[in-house]
Amino acid sequence: KLVGEGDLMQKYLELKERLGKEGLFDASRKRKLPFLPRRIGIVTSEAGAVIHDMCTVLTRRFPALEIRLYPCLVQGEGAPATIIAGIRYFNSLVVNRPIEQSEQSNNWRPDLLIVARGGGSFEDLFCFNDEALVREVAASAIPTISAVGHETDFTLCDFAADVRAGTPSIAAEIAVPVLSDLTAQLSTLNSQLSTSLRSKGEFFAQRVDQLSDALASSLTIAQANAERRLARVMPRLAPAL
Repeated sequence: KLVGEGDLMQKYLELKERLGKEGLFDASRKRKLPFLPRRIGIVTSEAGAVIHDMCTVLTRRFPALEIRLYPCLVQGEGAPATIIAGIRYFNSLVVNRPIEQSEQSNNWRPDLLIVARGGGSFEDLFCFNDEALVREVAASAIPTISAVGHETDFTLCDFAADVRAGTPSIAAEIAVPVLSDLTAQLSTLNSQLSTSLRSKGEFFAQRVDQLSDALASSLTIAQANAERRLARVMPRLAPAL
């Protein structure tokens, strides 16, 4: 039986190497997170400050969010099974769901999944190195952020997820942009677009005026040339007439 942090570290390194050779942690497997997730599923403990802190950061940055929690254990032998159950639950929900039916649980599929827990010792976080759990994170059809422990903590779930966040609060910051910043950017872009369109409109109006003037000038010159030619020809035609 493995005992002590040294034995746990050996187990961690051996499993990391084996799964790495399978390609489970390859960068080519990683997916980009959705830019504007409307619904976020969180798999973590319902007790403690983690879920409160994450919801606070998420809703402060982007208030128009739907967030649902799948409560699970985040420490101990039984933890991996409950975390796996949470990941499977969110992945099992209906993909194409009408918005008006969003209150029905089977029509609520998150656009983004976050697996999280707060800080702790290497032993406390070791359940996130469980092989079955790591494979479940890697297999998730929903883009997933792993946010386990502090910035200096690394679990195998971090390597298997699409994105690793140093802390749960950082995961919330990664998950969504700041709505007020987007609004300001859109306002700036709208102003720039209006200015550009107005400038283009003025340019083409001036160009039309220039072409109109050039055409009028050309017609005047052509008329004058025609009149001169006619004046030269008329005396010769007069006797015949």
